[in-house]
Amino acid sequence: MQMVKKTAIVLVVLWLAVIMMMPKQELYYLLEQELSKKDIQISSEKISEGWFTLSIKEPSIYVKGIKVATIEEIDIFTLLFYTRASLKGLLLDSSLERFAPKEIEQVAATYSVIAPFDVAISGNGVFGDAEGSANLKENQLKLKFSENKHLGMLSSQLKKEGEGWIYETSF
Repeated sequence: MQMVKKTAIVLVVLWLAVIMMMPKQELYYLLEQELSKKDIQISSEKISEGWFTLSIKEPSIYVKGIKVATIEEIDIFTLLFYTRASLKGLLLDSSLERFAPKEIEQVAATYSVIAPFDVAISGNGVFGDAEGSANLKENQLKLKFSENKHLGMLSSQLKKEGEGWIYETSF
């Protein structure tokens, strides 16, 4: 019994050490490189790293050299087998507000190794609340909105289902 207890303690300490010493900023820069291959750039950000977190404050998002959004803060929390990324204060450029909601208060995406191909998504903003998921295996996104207002051109692509509105697309 003592051997099992010692082994468990060593594994937990090793797991915590890996997470705390993980090069979070370097992983973020690797993500930036991958996004740049698709002409998406993140700039003007301030990065701070914690034991289990990475915070990115005030990043600006550019697609093909055109500024499309500014985000107040992005927080990424990871335990290796569970990761949660949350965005606060996403503000789209005014030229895009007819295509999508101009302001999104909060969005959270959660990934777990229990369901390796699914990412749970939730958010709220001027459009109300939204819940959904992204299936990474089938490259599909499904969101359920509580209301059908302030969604720009997305409104025409929504389907009525029960109490809410469904938006589905592939990526």
